[in-house]
Amino acid sequence: MTTRFEGLNQGSQGDPEAEAPRGEETPASAAPASAEPADSPARLSATELLDRYARGELSPVEATDAVLERIDRDNPALNAFCLVKPDEARAAARESQERWRRGEPIGRLDGVPTSIKDIMFTRGWPTLRGSLTTDQNQTWAEDSPVVARLREDGAVFVGKTTTPEIAWKGVTDSPLTGITRNPWDLAKTPGGSSGGAAAALASGMGPLATGTDGGGSVRIPASFTGVFAIKPTWGLVPHYPASAFGSLAHSGPMTRTVADAALMLDVITGPDARDWARLAQPAVSFAESLDTPMRGLRIAYSPALGHLSVDPEVARIVADAVTAFEEMGAVVEETDPPIPESREHFQILWYTGAAKATDKLTGTQRELLDPGLREIIEEGLTYSAQDYLTAMSTRMAMGEAMGRFHRDYDMLLTPAMPITAFDAGLEAPADSADRRWTAYAGFSYPFNMTQQPAASVPCGFTDAGLPVGLQVVGPRHGDALVMAACHAFETARPWEHARP
Repeated sequence: MTTRFEGLNQGSQGDPEAEAPRGEETPASAAPASAEPADSPARLSATELLDRYARGELSPVEATDAVLERIDRDNPALNAFCLVKPDEARAAARESQERWRRGEPIGRLDGVPTSIKDIMFTRGWPTLRGSLTTDQNQTWAEDSPVVARLREDGAVFVGKTTTPEIAWKGVTDSPLTGITRNPWDLAKTPGGSSGGAAAALASGMGPLATGTDGGGSVRIPASFTGVFAIKPTWGLVPHYPASAFGSLAHSGPMTRTVADAALMLDVITGPDARDWARLAQPAVSFAESLDTPMRGLRIAYSPALGHLSVDPEVARIVADAVTAFEEMGAVVEETDPPIPESREHFQILWYTGAAKATDKLTGTQRELLDPGLREIIEEGLTYSAQDYLTAMSTRMAMGEAMGRFHRDYDMLLTPAMPITAFDAGLEAPADSADRRWTAYAGFSYPFNMTQQPAASVPCGFTDAGLPVGLQVVGPRHGDALVMAACHAFETARPWEHARP
């Protein structure tokens, strides 16, 4: 059975010809109920699954079945997946099970159920990017670098996760797939653009997911849904096809635990000749570097980056989280990095990128685009080369300033988001005076401009039960330290047991 890719979503078990409701038709009441035992395979991390495979206590088939059952149960409400391939997933799981039976796993992720964001090429599957303008009836013969590395290491692909059209905004809805919802509260957005991936992880639809981040697209949904995600140093993870958003766009892992992300990052940083700007293979293993001590590290804490407005409850939760690093022996100083407010310059780069990404569309196709996307494309077409180069000059100055800043501080801590998840179907909160997503992404896009590694790690919940994320930022190439800091925080303030 195969879930079809026609703007409608189905569960993994039912009649493949039966069309399930689009996301916007899902009642926005409570999140899906969880009734399975704590040791259900759908609740286990990738590292736990692999350990049980090795001991013969669990098989990849059992794990994959549990994830597919969860997708069948919860995806109609969440709309996290736009494509599910249960038959292919089970076939891959049986092959993995046989390899484990022989004691011959082919890689570090052999048999782990994994989802792919519908921005990344996946051999044999359509990559529609949330757009009605993409023809799904074409040859899909190539894996993107991230997908290729995961496939080579034995990951079991269960399907593709939803994204806003061409991943252009910080929430997840599109003309193709409708509205994706937050498993903590179905009335809320999971954020975006990797919102489908985040919703899938938070609700137990697999322990590993791929994401992309051009202005916060893994960190925004990670913060909104209580999962972990890292935007690595630009170039560390090979990216192909090249993004129209240029060197703002990063690929990275999204998981429920830091250890899973480190394992995944070890896999997807492999070289790929199709990315001409890729960095060299890391000299260290991220998984083996997680226990780096925090004692003696110099850490800057910026509650608002000097100018941002932060919800008081979010500010309180993040401030409390920062004390964990002091308890671990780090030296924490409250200070702001010397970077300017950069939204205008980011938008010049982002809007011109959106215009480039759609410059081959016909007039008829443009009418099919998300109305908000059409608006930023029109604005992007008004910018001159001088506007673009001025924005790039600002970006380079920000990078230099952060380089100098990190001579004094090993890391920077901030809120991942100034707010919690708001109503689904909106680009910005209903009471916001500014309706563009960049209005609330001021903690995230600056570090796309500077190309630094930045992660969102869950750090608490509001009184309304919505997750809050702590952002950990490191110097360029400081990915291993960022991962170690997140792992140390996870150990000190565990969250993985908290589920919608």
